[in-house]
Amino acid sequence: MQATTIDEVLAQLDEVIEYCVTHRRPHGAFAALYRRVTAAVKDGIAEGRFEDGARMERLDVIFANRYLNAWRERQAGRPTTAAWAAAFEADAADERRLVLQHLLLGINAHINLDLGIAAAETSAGADLGALRRDFNAINELLLSMLDEVQEAIGRVSPLTGLIDWWLKDSDEIFAGFSLKAVRELAWRTAGRVFAATEEVERQSLIRDVDRQVASLADALANPRRRWFRGLVRLVRWFENADPAEQIRAVMASSI
Repeated sequence: MQATTIDEVLAQLDEVIEYCVTHRRPHGAFAALYRRVTAAVKDGIAEGRFEDGARMERLDVIFANRYLNAWRERQAGRPTTAAWAAAFEADAADERRLVLQHLLLGINAHINLDLGIAAAETSAGADLGALRRDFNAINELLLSMLDEVQEAIGRVSPLTGLIDWWLKDSDEIFAGFSLKAVRELAWRTAGRVFAATEEVERQSLIRDVDRQVASLADALANPRRRWFRGLVRLVRWFENADPAEQIRAVMASSI
């Protein structure tokens, strides 16, 4: 079931999206966003935007398989990383969260945990530093897509602009979710995992990062500030609660 090409990644993401639409799972909004990113990476490779197209496809596939494997493990009732468990538990929770929260929870797990590990695996036996430019490119591409779908999200969540305004504030919950912080955390993870000479050490490092990322996921899913909880409730009041419509909104201009 492991994807081996970007086309296979796209096909498997389509399956996740179809499942989420059919079963009304709000996590599908992240899968839809991620499909947009993957399609953009495929186009970028074809257009020669990356330093090493073959290496970029390898990174993209390794990266995507971490998410797809986590999804399959969750569907089978088996444990997965704490970061992805937090994202999937928010998907299944009785308390409805904003579509923007589901997007951020998926991005948190996938960039802050998965991307660094995928980069280290892609560079195994080579020079990790040579990957830095293309690493930054895929990182920024994923985060920039979040801005690109804001207009689409606005069709199902008219007050999402309030959340966007709040994200620009200095509140500590999202302060660590800036582009620079996310990129550097992922790259530090890549360096630590790449430098680990023993598998036991490597897995210990990954568990340590996973715990940190899961802690941020908790802040994203359950903001502590009373005023922000009130803001979330207000936005949620006006948001279309149908996950299928949320997913379609994210997908609207992607395929």
